[in-house]
Amino acid sequence: MRCFGVLEPGLFTTIQDLGRFGYESQGVPTSGAMDEFAFRIANRLLENEENDACLEITLVGPTLEALTDTFVAVTGAEMQPMVNGIPRPMWSSFPVRKGDILSFSPIKSGLRSYLAVKGGFKGDYVMGSVSTYTRGKLGGIKGRRLEKGDILEKNPSPQVLLQTRKVREEYIPSYSSEEEVRVILGPQDDYFEEEAIKVFLSSSYVISKDSDRMGYRLEGPFLKAKERYDIISDGLLPGAVQVPANGQPIVILKDAQTTGGYTKIATVISPDLSKIAQLKPGDTIRFRIITLEEAHKALEEMEKLIEKIKTSAKEIKYFTVRVDEETFDVSVEPF
Repeated sequence: MRCFGVLEPGLFTTIQDLGRFGYESQGVPTSGAMDEFAFRIANRLLENEENDACLEITLVGPTLEALTDTFVAVTGAEMQPMVNGIPRPMWSSFPVRKGDILSFSPIKSGLRSYLAVKGGFKGDYVMGSVSTYTRGKLGGIKGRRLEKGDILEKNPSPQVLLQTRKVREEYIPSYSSEEEVRVILGPQDDYFEEEAIKVFLSSSYVISKDSDRMGYRLEGPFLKAKERYDIISDGLLPGAVQVPANGQPIVILKDAQTTGGYTKIATVISPDLSKIAQLKPGDTIRFRIITLEEAHKALEEMEKLIEKIKTSAKEIKYFTVRVDEETFDVSVEPF
């Protein structure tokens, strides 16, 4: 079903689900949403399946024309959505009608927003996923970012009146230009002197302009290896922190290669990858070591939070009011 026409594509807008799994041995990255937390909440607000594809919007939002009546939700970076120029709240679901223009205000904080549609967006289904991997030209729309003139389609969904909802303020993440992320040391931390590990855990690193969905290159204190930085190539997963011969860490992200031959001093825990996804070049990362047991607890707490957000979301009512031949959009949000 056709749902949106792309009037302006934004800077880097792609179709993403939770990723492409099971093909790492063939060199195919997982790809998928960079900020899984915001992605999952967007789908939950629409009562979609959690893996239903959304638009991942980076820094500058698109302008879309609705081609059918439907419901959408927007989460992630503070990039306020607008329907026909009328603001809609972030971290909420709301209706759009055929002919409406959906646009986004300039970004205030964070880097990536997620636009979900009832039923989920359609895309090229490759290796079990519609996630866009632009380097390999897989998934999404011909394996590329959105372009002006594209027609977006969505999966069929029940034609029922959806209860539009908003996440409570206390559960909405705040995005900063400096984040502390939790790591587990290894698997090659033994390649580094104890002093280098202390430097890694006590220093601030700036995200380089040479960063993207493949990985964030960091600039900061030099990390000296005992003898060498290269290893026999082994597996790479999002969150791995590689250290090449220049002594500057690289945080591996969703579109990275599946193997690598540089030492990995640490691994970012999966709940904190969503924090990293909202940082942009020039922002700062600090690393804090935790245990494997603490990492498991952090993941459990995130899952509980997602459930709590779903059950506690506030209902918002939208009305169309006509006065003296003029039509007004009215929303009512309970206290």
